Amino acid sequence: AEGYVLTIAPEAICIHANRPAGIFYGAQTLLQLVPPTPTREPIAIRAATIRDVPRFEWRGMMLDVARHFFKVADVKPLIDNLARYKINRLHLHLSDDQGWRIEIKSWERLAKHGGSTEVGGGAGGYYSQAEYSELVAYAAQQYITIIPEIDVPGHTNAALASYAELNADETARDLYTGTEVGFSSLSIHQAITYKFLDDVIGELAALTPAPYIHIGGDEARSTAHDAYLYLIERVQEIVRAHGKRMIGWEEIAQAKLLPTSIAQHWCADFAAQAIRQGARVIVSPSTRAYLDMKYDAATKLGLDWAGLIDVEKAYMWEPTAEVQGATDENVLGVEAPLWTETIETLDDIEYMTFPRIIGIAEIGWSPQVNRSWDEYRQRLAAHGARLKAFDVNFFAAPQVPWE
Repeated sequence: AEGYVLTIAPEAICIHANRPAGIFYGAQTLLQLVPPTPTREPIAIRAATIRDVPRFEWRGMMLDVARHFFKVADVKPLIDNLARYKINRLHLHLSDDQGWRIEIKSWERLAKHGGSTEVGGGAGGYYSQAEYSELVAYAAQQYITIIPEIDVPGHTNAALASYAELNADETARDLYTGTEVGFSSLSIHQAITYKFLDDVIGELAALTPAPYIHIGGDEARSTAHDAYLYLIERVQEIVRAHGKRMIGWEEIAQAKLLPTSIAQHWCADFAAQAIRQGARVIVSPSTRAYLDMKYDAATKLGLDWAGLIDVEKAYMWEPTAEVQGATDENVLGVEAPLWTETIETLDDIEYMTFPRIIGIAEIGWSPQVNRSWDEYRQRLAAHGARLKAFDVNFFAAPQVPWE
């Protein structure tokens, strides 16, 4: 569906593909062979035939818009730059303790009240359903699928602050602007909890053409283990009832998963349990793929709890080696998350994302055979001018001999 053949010959340049996405990706390769800035001079391109197909169907980035909110105008340039490197998934983390970022018409206070703040006490914000649909359509034009996430049962303080009845004691929580995690939980055995989840997932499913809904499921430290398993299995059925496949962070693999469900590995070994259940996994190792980790000790943005991740470390890893039992058949693909405790502007997003996302995009597309840091850093160097031409605020990694 995404493969292409690019033929560059003296008489013509031709791109052949089975599907439109293949034409699009062939065009991205062709554009990387020409200068990034306009010129009136003739351009010579080396004759070649490139037959190219992606290794994995899922090549993604996650943007946390809950801890700090980013408007449509901030996300669209990110989509443009991701598409140039054949990224085809943008996972939006739409809810957390610090903010609820998507309009739900049947529960309007979620966005209006729960979306009114962010980390540090800023004004927050949320996407109207029309704005969300605008983002979905804009991304689709560049063959990027938006994957929405509503994080439950933990990371739910914004919802618990919006509706008192979602709390076991029927007392609304205060809005939260800090960065600690693990203190919030939905009330697992109240009927209202599942009406809430059915309504939210139903509206989100209707707005989302993608066959997936991400339900979070991570760091539910205030939810009893048995209660957690019960909720995940009920949410899985709700997602299925709305015609979607459930994705969750790898902790969901402790529950009984459907073969259609997907676990996202990030820091533990639960994803191996998902594979044993016949489910597939997305690989997002926090020590390699977390874009919010600092490049080095001097990096002003980001965190370091998973370690420092320089450009080489973000490139030199193998997805099937990250999860026990993982193979090309049960790994759906790779994704690089950007959590935004310290990220406040588009410039911040770009600085932490580029150039690391370029290497992760290559891991998702190209075979591991012969992948070499020494060879890659030389190719990456040529993209400095390209990133500058597109006004991307990238980190000029000292290991790369930028042109």
